[in-house]
Amino acid sequence: MSTIQQNLQAVRSRIDAATQRCHRASEDVTLLAVSKTKPIADLEEAISAGQRAFGENYVQEGVDKVKYFSKRSGSESLEWHFIGPLQSNKSRLVAENFHWIHTVDRARIALRLNDQRPEELAPLNVLIQINISDEESKSGITLAGLDELAAQIAALPRLCLRGLMAIPAPEADAARQLAVFQQMNQAFVTLKSQYPCVDTLSMGMTDDMDAAIAAGSTMVRIGTAIFGARDYVPTNSGALHNTQANNTLER
Repeated sequence: MSTIQQNLQAVRSRIDAATQRCHRASEDVTLLAVSKTKPIADLEEAISAGQRAFGENYVQEGVDKVKYFSKRSGSESLEWHFIGPLQSNKSRLVAENFHWIHTVDRARIALRLNDQRPEELAPLNVLIQINISDEESKSGITLAGLDELAAQIAALPRLCLRGLMAIPAPEADAARQLAVFQQMNQAFVTLKSQYPCVDTLSMGMTDDMDAAIAAGSTMVRIGTAIFGARDYVPTNSGALHNTQANNTLER
């Protein structure tokens, strides 16, 4: 068994234990493997171990991977999530290649994604990013702006509003972690009551996924615990096999 296969097994066991503690079914929590900066060989190992959902932060790198695997047998079972900040000039690439985007935080980008989503593809699944810790360095809207943006996205035919995403500020205290995640869950439950397609609360990473699951997360985004530390900062060309060391982008 490879290291990545072992790591996936360990993460899935951790999810199982976390859901059992809060009396939830493990099937209620989707594991999104954050594969940004990781080479094709690592993704192939994860796929061999049964992983199907992958998250990418960099547009061109993600598109290169989507296109690579689209030529492989079984590619129809893979699910590609864009989880990084999106510049307007790259929205078409996301609209044309990804199944999900987790980082919509303004109506203008939602409209571009809607207009650029090919008609032959299913609507693009959208999560609204909430800046729950009100950090200046992070993207996302405040909870006060959620109702307006949700209504705007729900009205766009080539998008499907699926829920919320958040990256809370790092917090060592488990009780404080839980309190922030519970605030997100309250917003999610309210949104779910208003829009029938809403079913996804994307929150929780390697260091805080237990608290996120206890608070109701339905999708955890795990990178380091599966693939190890980041290897490089990708260039604009989206190199897939570069192995220069750079661990500053760890999630």
